[in-house]
Amino acid sequence: MENLVRRQYIISGIILLTAMVFVAKLFRLQVLSSAYVQYATNNVLRKVVQYPARGLIYSRNGKLLVYNKAAYDLLVTPRELGSFDTLSLCNMLNISVDYLASEIKAAKKYSYYKPSIIVTQISSEDYAYFQEQLYKYPGFYVQPRTLREYPRSIAAHILGYISEASQELINKDNYYNPGDYTGATGIEKKYERYLRGEKGVKYFLVDVHSRQKGSYENGKRDVPAIVGENIITTIDMGLQEYAESLMQNKKGSIVAIEPSTGEILAMVSAPYYDPNMLVGRSRGVNYARLSTDSLKPLFNRALMAEYPPGSTFKIANSLIGLQEGAINNYTSFSCSGPASYPIRCTHDHVSPLSIQSAIRESCNPFFWNNFRLIIGNYSTTAEGYNTWRNHVLSFGFGHKLGTDLLSEMDGNVPLESFYNNIYGRRHWNAMTIRSMAIGQGELLVTPLHLANFAAVVANRGYYIVPHVVRSVQGYNSEKETLGFAKKTSSVKPEYFEVVINGMQDVVEKTSLRYTTRVQGIEVCGKTGTVQNPHGSDHSVFIAFAPKDNPKIALSVYVENGGWGSRYAAPIASLVIEKYINGSIANSRKWLEKKMLDANLLDTIQPE
Repeated sequence: MENLVRRQYIISGIILLTAMVFVAKLFRLQVLSSAYVQYATNNVLRKVVQYPARGLIYSRNGKLLVYNKAAYDLLVTPRELGSFDTLSLCNMLNISVDYLASEIKAAKKYSYYKPSIIVTQISSEDYAYFQEQLYKYPGFYVQPRTLREYPRSIAAHILGYISEASQELINKDNYYNPGDYTGATGIEKKYERYLRGEKGVKYFLVDVHSRQKGSYENGKRDVPAIVGENIITTIDMGLQEYAESLMQNKKGSIVAIEPSTGEILAMVSAPYYDPNMLVGRSRGVNYARLSTDSLKPLFNRALMAEYPPGSTFKIANSLIGLQEGAINNYTSFSCSGPASYPIRCTHDHVSPLSIQSAIRESCNPFFWNNFRLIIGNYSTTAEGYNTWRNHVLSFGFGHKLGTDLLSEMDGNVPLESFYNNIYGRRHWNAMTIRSMAIGQGELLVTPLHLANFAAVVANRGYYIVPHVVRSVQGYNSEKETLGFAKKTSSVKPEYFEVVINGMQDVVEKTSLRYTTRVQGIEVCGKTGTVQNPHGSDHSVFIAFAPKDNPKIALSVYVENGGWGSRYAAPIASLVIEKYINGSIANSRKWLEKKMLDANLLDTIQPE
């Protein structure tokens, strides 16, 4: 009996103790905790992501290329929705009723408790009025963002643009959530992890009308956003703008490099577009228009277009011939008789010619015989061809250069197996692939390849991998070391001088002197006229200047521009003069006007 009584006391004590614990908890929650007092009066806690401003992008001279402007996204939390004037909201935001209904439906499907973006990128001007009316729309609130802004409408293909993060990226990188933005192309994409910064968060108490009533716990749980790091590019803004003006109403590209560093001074892909077109709520419409344009303004020809190099490639074959001992400074070939077969000269000149004069006159028979001897110096065609090909690859052709810009193409220097598959092993020779001697046939390069090759020649045998970003500067102590490799060609430096002398003669001792020679600057260059089965030939020119201690190397490729001296060479000379002298001499203003006014798009048929 006593045991029974004792058990009753024990059980009663446990029940009493449990009740006291519950009472204490209820007292603390309902009386002592101010947070729950707030909830009891129909206030709710809202977590608002703080998006950092993206890092700024500057030119090599410290001029601003990209900055930020304020914008706002409208979000909705379905469980907080109340009745509201649908038509009035749509009119203020310039959206349709159907669009709003579909977005709210999608938000409910996603989550009743988590916010979803309804309208993106509301401008500061529109938001100024809308914020005063926001209390009328329970469940809706605004989240600040930043949009990119461009003080000058240039360099769109270099800078790139931002777009909404894809689901694939969201799944792969937990930094991103639906509705976030990320770099989509160019510098914006390549250097996204520096530019994007780090998100923060703020907690607010809001009433039933979605009005903020103050910070939660005086901001103790808030995490500040960290602004993105700034990018210093290699681009000369003035030169970029000038080069783009020269390529207006044309298709093609200009790529200019500082040979000693590999820094890209300017890179133009024409037709180009205003980068401001891909910012804000009109971005979708503008992108659709640009992407369906028959002239393909979104396509970066400087990195992605693959063309035959034409006669500019005779410089490469000259250097390989000298390195291989197939020719020397005094070797000459005639333009008549057996030596001229099967590739003949396209214009008259004194014959026979040595290498320097052959470069000046762009003599096809000379370079055909040089190519024949390079291949023929070996016991088999395959061995000779592979030796030649390895030299070509060492100049940077036939593979990606490794630039910090995306979407770079390889070009094409065919493998031996390519010809074996077509003709059979030991059933082809130099004659079969003779077009390679003059930069035609299966050989393909990008304008970046050509500009880099001009830098190889300017440097007498090496190049630094071309790049568009010089440094990352910002608030994060962890920085990427922006080192770009030095690559040495397989041709010895002593073989470059005679070739460079020939390139100087091209500018100073041919008809090019009237349009391409720049007073006071020793310009070395080589024209190319590239066969085009779809229309007029392409006009090509590579050059560097000055001859000694060169400051700029470049390629100019003008589609359907005819022969190399017609457009590409004059444009290149103007770019060189602008960069080195800072302005165009009065005596050459007529040439500048002619290039600026030239409109080749009228003659181009849509592809």
